[in-house]
Amino acid sequence: QVQLVESGGGSVQAGGSLRLSCAASGLTYSRYCMGWFRQAPGKERERVAGIYSDNGSTHHATSVEGRFTISLDNAKNTVYLQMNSLKPEDTATYYCAAGRWCPLSPETADAWGQGTLVTVAS
Repeated sequence: QVQLVESGGGSVQAGGSLRLSCAASGLTYSRYCMGWFRQAPGKERERVAGIYSDNGSTHHATSVEGRFTISLDNAKNTVYLQMNSLKPEDTATYYCAAGRWCPLSPETADAWGQGTLVTVAS
């Protein structure tokens, strides 16, 4: 059973930075996709970024392109989300997810982290 443990959320002023981490255990497939989603109160869950373990290819949502960077440490089965130039509209609960193929979606992800809250004050 895949387990994902997130860390790194918190509160920051607009323009600041945070780094989220997600450590995976129990992955049984040799190639996999890991990604980040976020959900703000009253809104649908949104895909933020994803990365494929086989070739390191990445995808970032338009809303975070140029500000957020996803990366993967294969040896540690840990995915990171470096978030720079944070805006109040980035405030949400961020969820790590894993699955067989990229891009991940809420329907195709096999496992989810517990979520970590990011709050950006104006």
